[in-house]
Amino acid sequence: MTMNQTLLVELLTEELPPKALAKLGDAFAAAITDSLNKAGLLEADSRATAYATPRRLAVSISEVRAISPDKTIREKVLPVSVALDAAGHASAPLIKKLAALATQHGLPAIELAQLERAADGKADSFFHTFIAPGVPLAAGLQHALQEACAKLPIPKLMSYQRPDGSTVQFVRPAHKLLALHGSQVVPVAILGLTAGRHTLGHRFLAHKELNIESAGSYAQQLERDGKVIAGFAARKEQIRAALQEKSGADQVLMPDALLDEVCALVEWPVVYECHFEPAFLAVPQECLILTMQTNQKYFALTDSAGKLRARFLIVSNIDTASPEHIIGGNERVVRPRLSDAKFFFEQDQKKTLASRIPLLANVVYHNKLGSQKERTDRVQALAGSIAAMLGADRALAERGALLAKADLLTDMVGEFPELQGIMGTYYARHDGEPDEVALAASEHYQPRFAGDALPQSSTGTVVALADKLETLVGIWGIGLHPTGDKDPFALRRHALGVLRILIEKRLPLSLSQLLDGTAAQFAGIASFSAPTADVVGFLFDRLRGLLRERGFSGNEIEAVLALAPDRLDDIIERLQAVQDFAALAESASLAAANKRITNILKKTEVAPGAVDGARLVEAAEQALYAALLRVSPQAEQALARGDFGGTLTTLAQLRDEVDGFFNGVMVMADDLALRNNRLALLSQLHRMMNQVADISKLAQ
Repeated sequence: MTMNQTLLVELLTEELPPKALAKLGDAFAAAITDSLNKAGLLEADSRATAYATPRRLAVSISEVRAISPDKTIREKVLPVSVALDAAGHASAPLIKKLAALATQHGLPAIELAQLERAADGKADSFFHTFIAPGVPLAAGLQHALQEACAKLPIPKLMSYQRPDGSTVQFVRPAHKLLALHGSQVVPVAILGLTAGRHTLGHRFLAHKELNIESAGSYAQQLERDGKVIAGFAARKEQIRAALQEKSGADQVLMPDALLDEVCALVEWPVVYECHFEPAFLAVPQECLILTMQTNQKYFALTDSAGKLRARFLIVSNIDTASPEHIIGGNERVVRPRLSDAKFFFEQDQKKTLASRIPLLANVVYHNKLGSQKERTDRVQALAGSIAAMLGADRALAERGALLAKADLLTDMVGEFPELQGIMGTYYARHDGEPDEVALAASEHYQPRFAGDALPQSSTGTVVALADKLETLVGIWGIGLHPTGDKDPFALRRHALGVLRILIEKRLPLSLSQLLDGTAAQFAGIASFSAPTADVVGFLFDRLRGLLRERGFSGNEIEAVLALAPDRLDDIIERLQAVQDFAALAESASLAAANKRITNILKKTEVAPGAVDGARLVEAAEQALYAALLRVSPQAEQALARGDFGGTLTTLAQLRDEVDGFFNGVMVMADDLALRNNRLALLSQLHRMMNQVADISKLAQ
C-alpha cells in the first residue's frame, strides 16, 4: 500500500431498522470520512460514497493515502514562570510535562534546551516544535471505525453474544467486516470481527460468499453477483421508476417516507401488481390508502381524477418468473385490513357527530386547561366572535367549531389518528350537516405544515383561526411556551398558521383584539395568565422569518414592524412599497434624515406643538415647510386609498428641502421659541414620513 487507492469499509449485519437505515448509512459514511480526513489520510479531491442496504452499512472513499504526511506541530508546554525554578532550571512541573509529551507523541526525551521561548499574551511561555510522523491507514481506520460505531444514531442498542462468548452491543448483530484499500485488506477489527475481503449478497438470490476483488469493484460485484443494489439513493430511484412504469395510465401514490422505508426493506427491488375487491371502494379512499401505506407498505393507485383504483403495487425483495404466490399472499393479507376499515366506517355512521360531543368531557385536553369539551366550548365562542368581526355566518362558524373535534371519538380515528378531521368531514356530510360545517372539520387543521394549503371555506377559515389561537394563547398562558428547540405543543406551527391565514386571506382583523378575545375565554382558570404581549412578540418573530422567505430584506421588514402593525392584511403591500421606495435615488438621503430626526425627537423633553409659520426665519426651514404643506395632502390621499407606494413616493419630492434644512438650519437654537418651532416642524415631517413604515430603519 504505497500509493493513493480507493478505500472500502463494510459492516455486514442482521436486518437493520428500516426507518433509521438512511440516517445510519449517512452517519456511518460521514463519521469514517471525517475521522480519516482529520488524520490527514485523504486528499482534497477525495470523494465518499455511502452505501446502505437492509443488511449492510458501507462507505467507499477515493484517493485515500496509505500513510498520512509527516506534520510539523508547535505545542505550548508551560508558562516560563511555571517552567523554571528560582535558579532558572527546569522545574518539577516542566520535567513531568515534557515526559508526558514525549510519551504521548512517541518522541525521545525532550530537554529544556530544545524548547522555544516566545511571547504568549502578556507573559512568555515555552513551546516545543517537532515532526509528528504520518499515521498509517490501518491505525487511522481503526480509530475511525471505533468512532463511527460509537457515534451512530442508533435508535436502540442490541446486546448479543459472539461465537467466542463475548458480549457485543450494536444496532443489530454484525457478522462480517470488509476493509479494502485498493485490492489489499486493511488489518482492522471492530465488534469482535476482523477485516477481510468477503461479504454476502442477497439473502435468497445469492448463495455463496462474494470475494470482493478491489474497493473499486464493490458496488458492481454486489449487483452482478450478489443481487444487491448497494446505494440507498440508487435503489430508491429504481423503485420509483419501476412503480411509475407498473402504474401505467394511473397515478401511483408514493410519499417519500414510504419510499424510504420500502427501500430499507429490500436489496433487490421488484414491483408486482395486486388487486382488491371493488366493493371496498365504498369506504372513504383516505382510509384505504392509509391502511395500505401504514400497515402493509403498499403503494395505492388513483385514476387521473384522483379516485382510488382497486389495484395496488407492492415492492418485493424476491425476483421470480412465477410471482403468483407473492401476489396472492399480499392480496390475502390486505383484505382483512380493508375489511377493518369498512367495518369502522359503517359502525361510526350509526352515531351522529353531534351525539358524541358530550363524551368529549371524558377526554383530557390538558390538566390545567380542562377537557376537550371545555376546549370545544372556548373555540366555539371564539369562532362565533371572529365570524361576527368578519361579517361571516356566525351560526355556521359556531356549529363548525362545535363538531370539529367530535371525530376524535370515532373508531376510525381511534385506529388511524392521521385521519382526524378528514373523517369528521365524511361523517358530518352523512349526518346532513351544511357543507361548510362539514368542511370545517378537516379545514380547521390547515395549514398542517409549511407550504400546506389554507382553508378554502369561510367557516373553515374562522374555525381554523379560532382553534390555533386557543392553543397558542392557552398553552402559553399556563407557562408552556417553546424553549430552545423544544416545542411539544407545536406553538410555532400554530403561530405560523395564524399569520398565514391573516396575511394570505387578507382578513381585516385586529391582532390585539383577537388575542385579548382569546385570553378572555380562559377566565376563571386559576393557572392561566393572559400572555398577549408575549404572544405578539412571538408572532412577530415568526413573521420576520415568514417575510424573509418571501424575499424581503431585514431592514425592509424592520421598517414595517417598527410601527407594530395591529392588522396584517396589508403588510405585504406595505413591504412592497418600502422595497420600491428603497430602490429610489432619494431614499438613502431621506432614510438618513429620518433617522436623524428620530434621534433628535427622542431627546426632546416637551412634546412639540403646531408649527408657527411666522417663526420660520431661515430660508431653508421656510422652504421645507412650504414643501411639506404641498406634499402632505398628496401623501394623505394616497394613504387613504391604500396606495402605500404612492404615499412613500411623494416623499421623494422632499429630498432637496430636507437636505437643505439640515445643511442650513440649527435645530437646537438658543432661542427656546425658535427651537420648539423647528422641533414641531421636524415632528410634522416625521409623522408624514412614517405613515407606512419607519423609513429610518432603511439607513441601518
